Amino acid sequence: MRRLSTHTFGFCFIALFVMGCASGSSTVTVGGKSVEMPTEVAEEHQKLIDNIGLYDDPELDAYVRRVGERLLEQSGVTSPEFTFTLLDSPDINAFAMPGGFIYVNRGLLAYLDTEAELAGVLAHEIGHITERHHSRRKTAQVTSKVASVSAYILTGSGDVYDAANMYGAEIISGFGRDMELEADSAGAEYLHQTGYDVDSMLSVIGVLKDQEQYRRVQAKASGKPSGTYHGLYASHPRNDLRLQTVIKAANELDIGEMPDNPEMPGEYRRQTEGMVYGASAAAQSEPDRFYHNKLNFTFAHPPGWTVRQSSREIVATSADGSETLTIGLARIDPDRDTEASLIANAQGDVTDFEILEQYGLAGSTAVASSGGQSVRLAVIDHSYRFLFEGEAPDLSAADAGFRTIIDSFRPLTAKEKVTGTSYTLHYIQVPRGATFASLASSVKLPDAENQLRLINGYYPSGEPRTGDWVKVIR
Repeated sequence: MRRLSTHTFGFCFIALFVMGCASGSSTVTVGGKSVEMPTEVAEEHQKLIDNIGLYDDPELDAYVRRVGERLLEQSGVTSPEFTFTLLDSPDINAFAMPGGFIYVNRGLLAYLDTEAELAGVLAHEIGHITERHHSRRKTAQVTSKVASVSAYILTGSGDVYDAANMYGAEIISGFGRDMELEADSAGAEYLHQTGYDVDSMLSVIGVLKDQEQYRRVQAKASGKPSGTYHGLYASHPRNDLRLQTVIKAANELDIGEMPDNPEMPGEYRRQTEGMVYGASAAAQSEPDRFYHNKLNFTFAHPPGWTVRQSSREIVATSADGSETLTIGLARIDPDRDTEASLIANAQGDVTDFEILEQYGLAGSTAVASSGGQSVRLAVIDHSYRFLFEGEAPDLSAADAGFRTIIDSFRPLTAKEKVTGTSYTLHYIQVPRGATFASLASSVKLPDAENQLRLINGYYPSGEPRTGDWVKVIR
């Protein structure tokens, strides 16, 4: 059984801008429906989808939306029109944008145990929207945070993210403890009105508090500074008098006939069984596309082609083996641009020259002909100078395939970067005599025992009882 006394709950609420600074509106698709939102919000929403991605589990996505919509319905919240989006991110986070757009990372779901805790996450974020916390923040406080969050979204840089993630004080300092308690208060009321256990908010804050403690231990061992968690509950939240007042007030609300608890026993466990844990399993799953993690690039290739790589070059070959495109690597010469580099490496006459400007990269391409043989050449700068040479018996017939590769060459997006191993989450009943150490012995995960303790709510100590349901990673 989970030890709720070791848990507390608090949420990083990422505010990218203030309502009212938006100009114009755009229509985007959220949860399968078209939604109109301020242009600035729409742009940030699209960045999230393009660079982090949606978690590809329609049933789990629908479950999250169903819980959120139930809170709204039972609490009588009708404005704005809320949407709930499940992101394919391993980060332990949930946040909202102005206008009712709420996002939950699948990484957070792995650390929750019940539907009531999920409802607590969503209720807190709904509270930030209904209490108008975006518009109440000073614009100046928001501006500095937009840059760091957007930099993480666009670059995937962990160094940048350390300054803007759920543990960084910078991203949440503009809300302050009063606003966070307001969101807790509103969220607790929504939970109570819907029939969920209001104390679930405390257990979710504990998930984040455990993460803070774990990060501090890691930071001390490595000699690096640690993040500062939410910064709002310095003591254990169950000892925080203001938070206790919020929870008590919600539990004592007189709302007439109390609704039945809507949670079906075991439903949260069923919905999250087999969920991806860690790196995205879909990060590099697009067919007919080659990915190179170390050099940070990807390109599409025609169906049926194969790509092999060595320490010296990458060679893409057509299905029948008659067409090949070789990609070599050289250092960028600052005194010679891509056009000059292409011409210097070409043999014979150079025709069909074209400047390439794609995905923020500069390059050039052309056809070089000598002795009755023509080849497709290209040069693209991306940290290094990439040199392309496509050969085929009939260049005119093969050139479309060569251009597919050249024109699609680009840096990896943040969601495509594989920064770890993808695992899956499963539930088992504890065998007799099992401990977290024994359960972790078969898990090929760094610091596996503590990772199992964290996802099961037993960090830093304690053991499960025989027959308890616990999460394991495979």
